[in-house]
Amino acid sequence: MESFVVSARKYRPLGFDEVVGQEHITTTLKNAIDNNKLAQALLFCGPRGVGKTTCARIVARMINGFEEKAEVNSLNIFELDAASNNSVEDIRNLIDQVRYPPQFGRFKVYIIDEVHMLSNAAFNAFLKTLEEPPSYAIFILATTEKHKVIPTILSRCQIFDFNRIQVSDITKQLQKIAKREGIVAEEEALHLIAQKADGALRDGLSIFDLMVTFSTGEKVTFKDVLNNLHILDYDYYFKIVDGLLAENPTQPLLLLDEILRKGFDGHNFIVGLSEHLRNLLVSQDTRTIQLMDVPDSIKKQYAAQAQASPPSLLLSWLNIANQCDIHYKGSKNQRLSVELALMKMANVNAVFKSNGTALAQEAVKKKLN
Repeated sequence: MESFVVSARKYRPLGFDEVVGQEHITTTLKNAIDNNKLAQALLFCGPRGVGKTTCARIVARMINGFEEKAEVNSLNIFELDAASNNSVEDIRNLIDQVRYPPQFGRFKVYIIDEVHMLSNAAFNAFLKTLEEPPSYAIFILATTEKHKVIPTILSRCQIFDFNRIQVSDITKQLQKIAKREGIVAEEEALHLIAQKADGALRDGLSIFDLMVTFSTGEKVTFKDVLNNLHILDYDYYFKIVDGLLAENPTQPLLLLDEILRKGFDGHNFIVGLSEHLRNLLVSQDTRTIQLMDVPDSIKKQYAAQAQASPPSLLLSWLNIANQCDIHYKGSKNQRLSVELALMKMANVNAVFKSNGTALAQEAVKKKLN
């Protein structure tokens, strides 16, 4: 059996042009290297799986003029995992290595992952070297929790803040990989994977590998992704809103029962419904429709349902759903709290109408008097 290489490793970027969704970082680093203005201490901050270590390796190769396919574990590039090497002794060993110039190439590059895991004593032992490193040494520190890095370290580093990667960018990257691998994948399926990745491309690639393994016939479908990742289909929310617009609580309650019987959590349902109502609100203006992270085909469905949904009604529903979300965990009967929210939503329009009739009657009485 051939050894399987996960997509996150197989398609790890080898150059800045391949890094996804971090143009502000890659452009700055490339210009700094080209103009020989790269700081000797860099701190890469940001969520997991967005390209911090990858960019550090690319910097290490570029400043030494190594080929893109060069092995990163060469004598010039040292990687230290601070999560498991966080003692004073580990840092002292590193400092001892820094004293010796590189045997070939221009720079020795030290990449320290999860630097926030270093102990205070280790941080303090590292300060002097970080402030006045030899001319041939470059330190690249990476962390997911910048607030845990002591201020004296932060003040000695040039800080680069990595962003969460946009759903659209992750979707495009998954489409490229699917094409290279000869895998047929529905756009809606890849978009759902990108949403589930929560801004981390590495997570998106891991989920994609899982879906390819799960799917039969080398095809990744929207339905398979829904079932495997245990995500509620958009259709449920569209049907529930149709029932609410018809002022009929029966259909939403029956759909909720079906959703709960499928093993979905009531809290996740109400949060999803809130997101759906929010999307309907932003769909009512062409300028804000871009604020939705959904496939283009689904945007058309939102636009159609938004036309039938008055903004005041949507805001009232959203307020009811939000209150249910806030009080859900403290409720003794959680299912009832969700059902009550749906029944309130179904009757909001009737309350509006009765209030309007009452106001009209009161105005008539005032005229008569």
